[in-house]
Amino acid sequence: MGFFDRKPADQPDNTPAGEKPGTAGGVMPQLAAAREKLKEKDVPGAMALYEAVLTTAGDRADVLVTISGDLGTAGKVNELIELLAPRYDAQRHGAAAGINLLQAYLVMRNTDAAQHLLDLLYELRRPELESRLAGFSNALAELFVSEEEVAGQRPMTETEAKVSLVSLSKPIWFYGLEALAPHLLPRKDGKKRRVAFAQCALPGLADAAARAAQPEQALDRLSRGLALWFAETFAYGAGWDTVAAVAASDRKHYALFPSEWTAENVRQLNDSVEGGLDYVVTGALRNRSDDFELSLRIWEVKKYRELKVFGTKWTPSNADEELGKFHELIRTYMEWKPADDGLAYAAPAAPLVYAHGLGAALGLFLGEKDVLAPEHVPAGPGLLLAAAQANPDDVRAQLALVSALLRLKAQGRPTDAAAYQQASAWLASPAAQTADVAALIMKLA
Repeated sequence: MGFFDRKPADQPDNTPAGEKPGTAGGVMPQLAAAREKLKEKDVPGAMALYEAVLTTAGDRADVLVTISGDLGTAGKVNELIELLAPRYDAQRHGAAAGINLLQAYLVMRNTDAAQHLLDLLYELRRPELESRLAGFSNALAELFVSEEEVAGQRPMTETEAKVSLVSLSKPIWFYGLEALAPHLLPRKDGKKRRVAFAQCALPGLADAAARAAQPEQALDRLSRGLALWFAETFAYGAGWDTVAAVAASDRKHYALFPSEWTAENVRQLNDSVEGGLDYVVTGALRNRSDDFELSLRIWEVKKYRELKVFGTKWTPSNADEELGKFHELIRTYMEWKPADDGLAYAAPAAPLVYAHGLGAALGLFLGEKDVLAPEHVPAGPGLLLAAAQANPDDVRAQLALVSALLRLKAQGRPTDAAAYQQASAWLASPAAQTADVAALIMKLA
């Protein structure tokens, strides 16, 4: 399969003046120091240096090639994937770093990710790389064959779970309010572009099936809540129809994705949506000691090709600021404009807790539909109350709480006094009158 490359020979040097490889200053001394730490078996120290370099120089092809080459040569394949996968862009970084990442995927037998990356490298249309890419294609085909043989030799058992995608075509809080306040959503008139936001993958998850069977963790909920938030946003965009896609097991709990979506996954989602899609947005979410990282990939469905990758990072102290900027960045790239009718749109002031609230609302909804077993359903509206309190001027945050309380009331579950007080106070406010949701007051009483 070849050796790990150490220089971006496939494209012109894009290193800023004064920072040529080997010179003093710039990032090269940091990369050299990281390489020495690898030699000393100090992998955490090397990773810290690489992270620092990528924060300021992650767009440079030579940096990605050097880091991936050093990690690959040192046998640190998992670390190579961890650093490169959320950052690599074939058009921006060229082929060399991509080939290093591809080799890492092959070593880890991650055939889906390897096939997706190989497709991107072929799309570069570089004749000098064709023979090398053909070699990788053959190696990948051998992996596919060996995996199929193993699967064919192993009989299916009754204990194996089936995973399916649940597609939501409306904001999660709107389910149950359709008849009471249909005016809250924009009309579906005219031709619209259709986009699906998929549940984020959690790369590096050791045993996704075992974790998914346990009570929901915060990162798991956020992987779904972010998809719900972006889908809701575009539901209020002019000219858009949206879908949020989340995964559930037939054992009545959620499912988790330990690796990023590939073109084949996008194809499967498109085939499952009536009328098909124009775009699919997939994501990857990571948390390392409360340092969070999110990347979103925008796919054009017609050609099953990746259009753009965006990424952001945050800590608990700056989460709302960074997520707010990232939300605006995605809206700008996709030329989002507010719809002329329906509820006026404004982004939440505290998006992190809002996304968690949407994730909790999803649990209540799927529990009601018997998709989730009771032990996987939120015990109450606590997260939705927190979202409403953190976003007092956000009508959707208040409606999400009201919707959850109506759902719990219909199920005969005990009333949460604090949540009920928050919802009742808001329903009596001028903002609720402006939204024309008087019908909800009688239902909640």
